[in-house]
Amino acid sequence: MYARYIFEPLQFKNHSGGGGRALNAIQIHPYYVIKLLLTVEHDLLNLVVIEGDDRTSSYSLVSYPRFQLRLHFRPSYNLQTGALRTNLACKGSTSAGVSLYTHQKVVLEIDFSGSLWGYTEITVVPTSKDLKTLHLHSRQCAIHSVTVASHHADFVHHDPLANLSISNPHDCHYHPELKRKVYSALAEGDEGELSIAIPKEVSLRQSGHAAMGIVSEAATPEPQTPGPMAQPILSIPEFVPIIVNIVYSVRKPVDGIQFVLPTDACPYRVPHVYTTPSSSDAARCWVPCIDNMWEKCTWEFEFVVPRYLEQRDSALEDDDEPREGENPTVVICSGELVEQVAHPYNSSKSIFLFSQSTLTSVQHIAFAAGPFHVHSIPADLSAAEDASGTLQPLMHAFCLPGHEALLLYSVSFMRSAMSFYSTEFGSYPFGSHKLIFVDEMPTQRFDSATLSLLSVDLLHGDDAIDQVFETRHCLSHALASQWIGINIQQKTWSDTWLVNGLGLYITGLFIRKLLGNNEYRFRLKKDMERVLELDNGSMPPICQPQVMEPPDAATLPFVNLKAALVLHILDRRLGKSGTSLGLSRVLPKVFLSAISGEMPNNAISTHSFLRTCRKVSGIDPRSFAEQWIYGSGCPTFGFSATFNRKKMAVEISMRQEAPAYKAHENNEITRTLMKPVPFFEGQMTIRIHEADGTPYEHVLDIRSPFKRYEVPFNTKYKRVRRNTKRYLARQAAAQAAAEGDAEAAAAMDMVDMGFGLEIWEKEKERENWKVADWTEEDEQNMAGQTYEWIRIDADFEWIAGIAFDQKDYMWVSQLQRDRDVVAQYEAILVLSKSPNAIISSTLTKTVLVSNYYFRIRCEAAQALVSCGIQRLEWLGLFHLFKLFLRYCYEPEDPNPDLFSHTYVPRPNDFSDLTEYYVRKSLLRAIARVRFENGKTPPIIRQFLIDQLRYNDNTANPYSDALYICTIISALATATISVVPPERGEFIATDSQPVQDSQDADLLRQALAEVDRYRSMDRLIPTYHNVVTVAVIEFYLMLSMGGLIPHDARTFFPLTREGNYTQVRIAAFDHLFLTRWYTPKVMRYVLAVMANDPSRVVRRHVAQNACLSLALLLTMGEMKTVKETESLLIEEDGTVAEKAKESKKSDIDVMIKAFRKDRELGKNEVTRELLMPIVLAPDTDLEVRWCLLKLADLLIRGSEEAPPKVTIHLPPTPITEVAPPIPSVKVPFKSRPLIRSGAPPTKAASTPGKLKLLPSTIQGDVPARTPSTTPVVMRREGFPVPKVSVPKKVPIMEKKKPQNVPKAQSGGMSLNDLRACRNALKKLQTHKRAVVFLQPVDPVRDHAPNYFDVIKNPMDLSTMSAKLEQGKYNDRFAFEADFHMIIGNAKLYNLSGSYVHNEALALESFFEKQWVRINKTLEAADRSAQPRVMNIPPVEPTVVRPAVPKSPVVPLVPPIVASAHSAKPSIKLKVGGASNGTPVALKLVPKLKAKKPQERILSATPLPDQSTIIDDGSADLLEEVIAMERERKHRVSTSAEKDKHAPPKFVIGKRKKPADEPTEDEILALATPPKKERPTAPAPVAGPSTPAVPPTHRNSSATAMPRNGVTTQKNKEKLTKPAPVLMPEISAAPAPRPSVKGKEKEVPPPTSTPSKAKRSHSQTTSINEKKCREILKVLTKLPDARIFLKPVDPVLDGCPTYYDEIKEPMDFATMSTKLSEGAYTTMEGFAKDIELIFGNCRKFNPPTTYPVTCADGVERIFKKEWSKLMEKKLAWNEKRSLQSVMTRLVTDPISFVFREPVDPIALGIPTYFDVIPRKDARDLRTIRQKLDADKYDSTEAWEADMELMIDNAIHFNGADSEVGQIAMLVRNRYKEMSSSAKTPVAKRKGSDKGTPQPTKKIKLG
Repeated sequence: MYARYIFEPLQFKNHSGGGGRALNAIQIHPYYVIKLLLTVEHDLLNLVVIEGDDRTSSYSLVSYPRFQLRLHFRPSYNLQTGALRTNLACKGSTSAGVSLYTHQKVVLEIDFSGSLWGYTEITVVPTSKDLKTLHLHSRQCAIHSVTVASHHADFVHHDPLANLSISNPHDCHYHPELKRKVYSALAEGDEGELSIAIPKEVSLRQSGHAAMGIVSEAATPEPQTPGPMAQPILSIPEFVPIIVNIVYSVRKPVDGIQFVLPTDACPYRVPHVYTTPSSSDAARCWVPCIDNMWEKCTWEFEFVVPRYLEQRDSALEDDDEPREGENPTVVICSGELVEQVAHPYNSSKSIFLFSQSTLTSVQHIAFAAGPFHVHSIPADLSAAEDASGTLQPLMHAFCLPGHEALLLYSVSFMRSAMSFYSTEFGSYPFGSHKLIFVDEMPTQRFDSATLSLLSVDLLHGDDAIDQVFETRHCLSHALASQWIGINIQQKTWSDTWLVNGLGLYITGLFIRKLLGNNEYRFRLKKDMERVLELDNGSMPPICQPQVMEPPDAATLPFVNLKAALVLHILDRRLGKSGTSLGLSRVLPKVFLSAISGEMPNNAISTHSFLRTCRKVSGIDPRSFAEQWIYGSGCPTFGFSATFNRKKMAVEISMRQEAPAYKAHENNEITRTLMKPVPFFEGQMTIRIHEADGTPYEHVLDIRSPFKRYEVPFNTKYKRVRRNTKRYLARQAAAQAAAEGDAEAAAAMDMVDMGFGLEIWEKEKERENWKVADWTEEDEQNMAGQTYEWIRIDADFEWIAGIAFDQKDYMWVSQLQRDRDVVAQYEAILVLSKSPNAIISSTLTKTVLVSNYYFRIRCEAAQALVSCGIQRLEWLGLFHLFKLFLRYCYEPEDPNPDLFSHTYVPRPNDFSDLTEYYVRKSLLRAIARVRFENGKTPPIIRQFLIDQLRYNDNTANPYSDALYICTIISALATATISVVPPERGEFIATDSQPVQDSQDADLLRQALAEVDRYRSMDRLIPTYHNVVTVAVIEFYLMLSMGGLIPHDARTFFPLTREGNYTQVRIAAFDHLFLTRWYTPKVMRYVLAVMANDPSRVVRRHVAQNACLSLALLLTMGEMKTVKETESLLIEEDGTVAEKAKESKKSDIDVMIKAFRKDRELGKNEVTRELLMPIVLAPDTDLEVRWCLLKLADLLIRGSEEAPPKVTIHLPPTPITEVAPPIPSVKVPFKSRPLIRSGAPPTKAASTPGKLKLLPSTIQGDVPARTPSTTPVVMRREGFPVPKVSVPKKVPIMEKKKPQNVPKAQSGGMSLNDLRACRNALKKLQTHKRAVVFLQPVDPVRDHAPNYFDVIKNPMDLSTMSAKLEQGKYNDRFAFEADFHMIIGNAKLYNLSGSYVHNEALALESFFEKQWVRINKTLEAADRSAQPRVMNIPPVEPTVVRPAVPKSPVVPLVPPIVASAHSAKPSIKLKVGGASNGTPVALKLVPKLKAKKPQERILSATPLPDQSTIIDDGSADLLEEVIAMERERKHRVSTSAEKDKHAPPKFVIGKRKKPADEPTEDEILALATPPKKERPTAPAPVAGPSTPAVPPTHRNSSATAMPRNGVTTQKNKEKLTKPAPVLMPEISAAPAPRPSVKGKEKEVPPPTSTPSKAKRSHSQTTSINEKKCREILKVLTKLPDARIFLKPVDPVLDGCPTYYDEIKEPMDFATMSTKLSEGAYTTMEGFAKDIELIFGNCRKFNPPTTYPVTCADGVERIFKKEWSKLMEKKLAWNEKRSLQSVMTRLVTDPISFVFREPVDPIALGIPTYFDVIPRKDARDLRTIRQKLDADKYDSTEAWEADMELMIDNAIHFNGADSEVGQIAMLVRNRYKEMSSSAKTPVAKRKGSDKGTPQPTKKIKLG
């Protein structure tokens, strides 16, 4: 889909060749037309809405009395079956009049060498005497002459796409201009490429009046789909028809016509030609026409072709004798064949005449010509005449020579399809139907009137199995499209879902008749799962009336998929009314109205369809339509059921969620566009199978998201007992069935589908199959249940995800006794999630019982994989082998060891198709069984190799090609390990299991067998060479898994022409996963895109060339800008900041990597050939777009002048003099000033802004303002100091840089910090690190003398705390602490002990990781060396604060540095690797004040005064002044530290230290990143300084981010200093004080030391979503309205408010700060909310209304805040722990700990005297706490588990039996938990046992 909206200046342009004024039209959205015109002076153009219907919006531009232009905007682009183009009809004095399109005749001669010629006659009926010009569509046609009513006519033919040109066609950097030209050309062609002038000799005579449109029901107007208003039906005059004759030719067409001719690579290809849907405007490419789906007429066709193609190159025209064995040429066209005659002047040619009497659009016209074989599909003899008495329509199928045998089997069912559709939905709308199978189709199928063109790949022989299903579905859908899609079209583009959905719906009904109800319902269920997976918020509604464009190509498959399901559930709901049979009564009425002419223009709308449904069924479908048609998303339900014995009812709890609505809940724009449904209403049927076996249906009326239903119970007894009469009757029936009673057998078949399975009845066989039975406890539970099972949504009335909780044996009952395949499938899905021996036996039985539908048996085989685990002793794998053994020779040993047996299969016999599919499913299931380390057991790989080695298909009547493909695919799956890679790595290296000699031998055998089949397929090709395709995919998977080298040369020859298309595509896919962009291969790939004969291959190569680049980048084939970071660090702790980054940044990094890659972005072949291919007129349209996309990725586009899109009127051949056009005067609008929200104040108090001028070393930066009158932006709140010469230059004191992240406060570099965090995270998640996670507890760990031996204890949690507190100067200190842990463990524990061994293993793992980290960081350090640039000292300057006298302050002179030895320095520090990350300037001064009256500042000189760049330096300068003021009362103690510091710029870590910095680099360094760039004032609180009276309301709204860290209020409780005003960017003149503190502000000496030494409380990173939620809750409260916006002293009547309140705050300000990223912690956000309430109570007396409001809002806030800040386990962690608990409870070793200790029952009355009751723990109690979210971390759960073990050892003793069991349980649970742990980064503050280091604050 291509956007056609271009908003650029209008410009008139003339075309040569036609005379007169031409103004080509480009489609612009009406909104932008209005916007454009409203900017023009009113006396020039007036905008008037003239008319509009549901398809067209018409606007009139009235400029002059003599010229009126009316623009019709219509939707553009295509559907799969055809393209509706925008017809921008221009009506005025030059082109007045509308014509009715009534008939068209086409006469063509085809020579089969790539050209055709002829003429077309178009009959039009003018509707106005002022008709001057006709506009038609015609691309790539050469127009030779045009006559109108036999008079020669002037014409202009302009094909925009054929005349593409750019400024410099040889420069690849001009691709953006070319893209714009292509967009313009596509839109320009929508209006019409051929303009014909009506000759003056043609007189237009009026003949009568006709209505615009067809009206069938006078009393009931046609309903409209919601959208633009319908155009009223008006009576318009009709004139005598005129005939337009156009002589034209087409040579070597690119689109619309496909010539398939022999080539050197394919010399035996049969020549043929056909119309192809290669582009959206394919119809106009072969005939001049009106290319519009809704413009219909009748048709006549004459085709002149050679009688025999063997004569196409012969010059002997007088050879009239037909030769033996020649194939006559046949032409097949839409319509009915009138006759076939010999050419009257040339006997070697034939003429075919066709006629289409039904009104048809040109987009539904198609033809094909060639030596086709004709197969007549015979009529159904049993229904020679249908009920109406008409004969069955003729049906023919055509194929190329050589495919005759395949054609017979492929189309044999089509007559039954025709009979079904005709019987169910009315007579066939046309006279005949043709199927034509052709080569090189770009799509699988192209439907047109009476004819369908299909790919030859759909043909199959009598030995095919799998292809039959696909072919029958495709052909039956092609026939159904004749009813709906061809004869009936959508009324608007938004109704596309209805047309496509109805076609697929009625196709499904035929599939149900053809393949059975089981297949139909199973497909519905699978389709529903796909819709649920896709419709999660990313997909739009299937019907969008407000969208006038065709559905996007990316969403159209989803629309088609969901539309058919929506119609299915609509049918089910209509059928519930009792008076309707659903859509089976609606659809015949719809099709009848189309055939009878009652449907206007045969266009159906959603509204009219729903109205018909309402009339037929009596049910109002509006609620249904709003949810399922006009809304998006699908619901998910959670159900649970309990039996209430008192009420004798089943209580069913229902909870509904809408995932799509949740995805857009906080985004109003996407919620408006996507229209997700928040809650679905309707009725749902549940079916309860009660104890007596009778199913009872109940209807739940769903009207709320949560509800509990009481469903009455019918059976009066608990359950049918084993000794009841009913049970005895069932047993008797079973006996009768066994004796041969057919009726009894059928009855029993309804009861239990597995009855009569012999192996399940013999005890010996049960032992051989390891059948597991229910335990006595399970039997008792089953006997106590009141119902067998419950089905939710039994009638398939919902597209919903349903989770229902019922017992396993109920699911087993549902699987065995419910006849519905959907019920059986749902049961298998649930049972596979809880594997055990009984479920494995049940699934095995399901596979064995042939009464089950074969797809259910296949699903059961796949579910057995879940039981193939070590815990069940590989029982699932045993059953899979046992099941497959039925297809192999019987082993000699009656009880063989299946895990070492050699499986030699019997010769293939696929006569039983169900067993064929089950056999393939077993192969795929066996290949999925894995060890815990991800490897497949060797016996499985050997088994699959044996299946390939011993496969024998000699006596099989069916092909085994796809069976071989299944084995090869399964072998590839089994060979590759599925262990997940380590975090941060795309392909795991160290984590992959080691390949031993056995693995190498199996790999060698697998490759040998696969290569053998590849050679066989080359000698004896299989169907479509599917084996070769499977071999290529096999090699591709193994190379991606790192098992074999990826060599592009292996399959490179298969990419060449001459191989089968699918083989070439697979070979290109293999090529694209290598470095295919080397010059030679790139030249080959571009040549294929440009010149390959196969359009399918050209498009596939072009599309995958773009897609493969991103995959290669991810795989590490190309180095990104952040390669150092991506190698090491998966996340570096700054999650909150990184979460705010958009995906665009990732795309920018990727594009930058592409462009900098020498072989890719700098590839000379690409730069040389790309533009010529794109500019070539014969380049495929899709290929052109892909190449432009490739150019966007690889080549930086050159900047071009603002483009002027030329908007053309249709070329008007009539020569007229255009009236003069007055000049358009567009008034210049000055740029609006940026204003703050402050109230107006006096301008006299406005201070100026300090500028830190740029240095000359930064390069030439152009000034943004004229040098003569520089514009100085103002900052408020800080008086501008006067500049004077100081008497003495103070010595600046060395001071720690401000705003350094806490973790780096010790001096650790950013790369070291990230590397240490990454290493620590991997250590903490390592399975051997359990004993080192927490500090040693002498009591808990039974090590009372630990601290006597170990003087310097250390553990991983303490290391984490030290790392985050900045206690490490570099990574080597971190490494030393880890080695201290290991050394302590080795020192205290004996060699060979458990802890000693764990320490050795962990040390080995750490060393391996640390070596890699060191090498990477050393390489990064070498590539980024710091560079020092000395700045010459200049004369110092003294700055004194003073209030300016005028509001406008001139530029401040440059602030120069002193020549004194104590000089300050401005350090420009660049953190991280040399990736160009922009950072902010840091000013690091230390000032010493000599006198309190003087403030002295010394800074680096920046002499260039002509250029002023606001790079944040002024803020830093002002901060320095504030800090110097702060030191007013402080004693300087460290002045000597900075004596020898020379002035310098430190520019760190660049790739080329010797080079001068470029302009881009300087700008990148001086500009903060986009996400950190301040967009609001930066309030900073200074120390004790007299405050200026505030006048600004909202100055402290946001805090300015500096250096990537947002400043926040000081956490220490210091003596509150008076605020210091800092500069702010604002247009308001009044200053406001800033009272927000800085995190690392040095307190004045008057602060209380005790308070200053208090440590920081642990903080939580900001969660913007949660903060938005709580703001949303608070702002909706009635009491919160006074806090919604800042206080206005005038409007709110509180003039002294800002005198008393120094830190104003409100919810609007908080929302702004949240959007700008001013909050870094949740505590900072909460502090601002508390500030609102505190300000209110401070200013207002108690018990007043504002205080009452504050109390009410504060109560709600505290309640919501406590819920929001509640810490819980992550969902995946909780699930993992629950899984561990479940497995532990089922483990026999844990029996002692399963229930709480009962001292009386166990005879230990003193238990709670020894073990306090509060410390008692057991597995049941721990599980309850886990389910109730009582644990906030995994460590808390582990602590409880350890407490349970310790209690047992403490009470019983370590040497007792219970103590030994406790130790075993400890080892067992640790083993389980370590395997279940997911590598999730620890939450900050989750470490326990060691207090966090306190933050020490230096005073003075």
